[in-house]
Order: sequence, then C-alpha cells, then structure tokens
Amino acid sequence: MSAVKMKGNVKEVGSIIQNSDSRFAGIEPFKQKLWLASPTMHGEEQKWVDEAIRTNWVSTVGENINVIEKQVCEYLHVNCAVALSCGTAALHLAIRLAGEKLYGLPRVGHGSLEGKKVFASDMTFDATVNPITYEGGEPVFIDTESDTWNMSPEALEKAFEIYPDVKLIVVAHLYGTPGKIDLIRKIADKHNALIVEDAAESFGATYKGRQTGTFGDFSVISFNGNKIVTGSSGGMLLCSDKADADKIRKWSTQSREAAPWYQHEELGYNYRMSNIIAGIVRGQLPHLNEHIGQKKAIYERYKEGLADLPISMNPFDAATSVPNYWLSCMIINPDAMTLFVRSGSDELWTSEAGKSSPGEILNALSKYNAEGRPIWKPMHLQPIYRSHGFITADGNGRGQSNAYIAGNMTDVGADIFQRGLCLPSDNKMTAEEQNVIIDIIHRCFN
Repeated sequence: MSAVKMKGNVKEVGSIIQNSDSRFAGIEPFKQKLWLASPTMHGEEQKWVDEAIRTNWVSTVGENINVIEKQVCEYLHVNCAVALSCGTAALHLAIRLAGEKLYGLPRVGHGSLEGKKVFASDMTFDATVNPITYEGGEPVFIDTESDTWNMSPEALEKAFEIYPDVKLIVVAHLYGTPGKIDLIRKIADKHNALIVEDAAESFGATYKGRQTGTFGDFSVISFNGNKIVTGSSGGMLLCSDKADADKIRKWSTQSREAAPWYQHEELGYNYRMSNIIAGIVRGQLPHLNEHIGQKKAIYERYKEGLADLPISMNPFDAATSVPNYWLSCMIINPDAMTLFVRSGSDELWTSEAGKSSPGEILNALSKYNAEGRPIWKPMHLQPIYRSHGFITADGNGRGQSNAYIAGNMTDVGADIFQRGLCLPSDNKMTAEEQNVIIDIIHRCFN
C-alpha cells in the first residue's frame, strides 16, 4: 500500500516506510541481515557431529545424547533429563504424563485430558498450549501481568474461583524472563494441581537463585535454532522421578515393549532426539553463560540508547530474578502511540511527530535489512481459541464489552501486544550495528 499524505502534524499513513521518507536520510541497509536471533556456532559442535558419524551412531541413541542429558541435569540441578526431537514434543509428553497421573490411562485414540479444562499462559507461542488440545483438553487462558509479562498469579487465583476442578497448569517464561513461579507453585499446591513449566525461552535464567525449568512437576527446555543454545532443533523434558523419565523415553521411541518382536501396549511417538542433533547441543552447552552475557549486553545497550524515548524495555524484577535476556523487547508508552489498525495479516498506521507504533518501527527495521517481530499475540485473541475461556485479575475476561456491563476490565496481554515489539537480539550483532538500530528507532519518533 502506498503511503497517503495527511494534513496537520500527521505526516503519512501507510503499511510501508517510503524510500522518500526524509526521517531516514543517510541510513544505508545492512549488507548482512541482522536477525532477531540466529544460531551462533563455535566449532566444538562439528567435533561431536563428526564423532557420531565416525562411530556410526547416527540414530536416536548414542554418546552425545547420554552426555547432554547428564550435563543438563548437572547445570540445572535436576534428577532426570530426556532428550527429545523438539521442545513441542517435550511439552506434549509432559502434558500427556501429567494427564495420566491426574485422570488415569485413556483409551487408545483418546487423549489423557479429554473433556478437562487446563489453565495456560495466554501470552506465549502456541506450542505451549497446542499439546493440551493434542490430549483432548480445553485450554483456559490466564492473563499476563505487567511486571514480568508472564502469567498473573492474581488472574490464576481468579481462575480457580471460577473453575475449582482444574488440576493442571501450563506456564511459560516469556522471552527469557522468569515469571513469579513461586507464587504460581503456591497456588497450584493449594488446589492440588500439577504444573508443566515451559522454560523453552528461559534456559539459564534463575528465579530467587533457582534455575527455571526446575519448578514444575514436569518442565521443558528447547534447543530450537533461535534459542540461547541450539541443536538446530531438539528439546528436553525435565523431571525428578526416574520412573517418569523412563516412561517418557518409552513413549518417545514408539512405546516398544521388552519383547523379541515389536509389541506395543501404549500409544507411542517418534520423538527421541537424534545423536547428530545432540552433538550440536553438546558443542553449544559450554557456551551457555557466554551467550547469556552477550544477550545481556544487547539488552543494556538498548535500554541506555533508547532511554530518552517514550518507551520501556521488557521488564523483570532484579531483586528476585536473573533473565537469560534471550530477546530484547520494547513497549511504547500509551500516550506516544500513533493511531493504527490491524487486520488478520496486515496493519496500517499514522506517522506523527513524537509518536510511533510497533508496525512502523518493525517496517523501518525491515527496510534496512534488520529483523524484528511483534510480541506474541495472546492465545485468547487467536481465531483458533476464540471460544475458550480467558481469565484476568478481575475475573472472566470474555463478554465484558456490553454497554450494560459496568466497569472496564484490563486485558494486560492484549495491551502489551498492541504496544510492544521484539528487537534484533542476535548475539553476533556488533555494538556499531546496534547503534544504527537505535538510530532508526529514534527516527521513527521524529
């Protein structure tokens, strides 16, 4: 869409930044694209992949798998870790196992959560909540809190008032920042509920001195290509009970029984991690703290460089948590937002002096060959889940727009989605390149 000139102090409206926009004069596109977050290789990865090939261990068993399971247990101080093909597979098996512990063994072809409601983080990637539906459950979304952009303990308490029979909570730590997981754990224990903890984005982050991924009854980390350490894919399920870990290993290798032929008494999956992928992870794990340090430096440069703008960075409580700073994000102050509108796949904004919008900033970054991203769109706003329950700190978040209903219920997740965006956070980005990003963002407010 071409930009349309407006009168007064509104400069233009459009869905693209025009080449003629004088605000960006003198800036040249980056020769190499600046990514949101991409893999950072160090060399050791090749050594362990080559070792797997040389020894012919190129299946879903091998020394690389054994080593990384042990190393992750030692780093996180957990009893058991099971290497799986991806974080979503780990979430699926964690949620299935939780369902079976709560409700017993389902019939073949029926999920372990069939007909049951499950409380889930609202502002997250859909991989957090889709496995609930794989198992026949019904996600009920719990609103976000502004303090950490994670599940609101207050909203969770309200949810148990409305749905007292729920026995499972699936909670994610967003963008590498721990949520108030101790309060969520306390609420879960009060209601005899289990927790599946999605620490896919927060590997290496700590809350009150304890690693995320250790608070859930079952927890998950991810080695996806954009994560703090990567295997190109892969994930791990973390738990305290060896019997549970052995069950997950069985399910992840098609549930083969101990018989001389292929015999199956339970539904299984092809979810085990490859020894090749594990070799990449094995080369990455020694660099976890290094990567966290690099990501922290990026966050702090953004925070300092954007301090004079009407924005703030994704928040965390420095007294209780140490993020892994996986993605640096920003949110525009309400009074500095330009008018904009979004459809299901596009958006249109006005450009006004002293103000901006996520769409304008992301479009400007893209024009100069840098990748940003909108904040996760809350699950309760997704078309696939539009009929599912949504609970805020005030209570039921559905059906509150009628003119005859008094009050103005706050939807924190929707507000963060409207005003926030993820910034280029690749740990190979130089300080000089980041300064250009900061300059571009400044010019969006001119």
